[in-house]
Amino acid sequence: MHIPTSDEIKARREVLGIRQAELAKRAGISQSMVARIEAGTVDPRVSTLTKIIEVLNTAERSRVTAAMVMHTPVFAVGSTEPIGVAIEMMDRNSISQLPVIDEGVPVGCISESAIVNALDDPVHYRKEESRIRDFMESGFPTVPPDMDIETVVRILQHNHAVLVMESGKVQGVITKHDLIPLIVER
Repeated sequence: MHIPTSDEIKARREVLGIRQAELAKRAGISQSMVARIEAGTVDPRVSTLTKIIEVLNTAERSRVTAAMVMHTPVFAVGSTEPIGVAIEMMDRNSISQLPVIDEGVPVGCISESAIVNALDDPVHYRKEESRIRDFMESGFPTVPPDMDIETVVRILQHNHAVLVMESGKVQGVITKHDLIPLIVER
């Protein structure tokens, strides 16, 4: 187990943009204690050091944004394309859903589930002229790049994916799979 030095604590606090008083309040210690720990004039108890590290770890996680987790490029299809295009793209890229984007605007999504559910519908089953719009579901929610990851996690609990948009343009996508590294890092 690595025990951070006083310089490491101070540097990490500063990188996270936390003032000594804020760190002290969150850790349940005095601001003067934080100052003395950072100055190296006092050796804190393990319990005090643990509180400080927990506060810093929590602050670091809360600074994770959608832009830091999203992946690019965003594979997408248009609503008028044949359904085979979506199936081929999902298969080739090992993904289970795609945003449907027409002229740069997200209009819906297509998922493996929607395609499989359509197998029961003889109108769509094996129909060569079927288009993506015939299988399309509601679109993915959108978030700005600076959205905190905790909010994105809550949104993903009820959606296939989240599109990250800035200035009206899709910048990236986040799926539940993209969150797994965050869990492992904790």
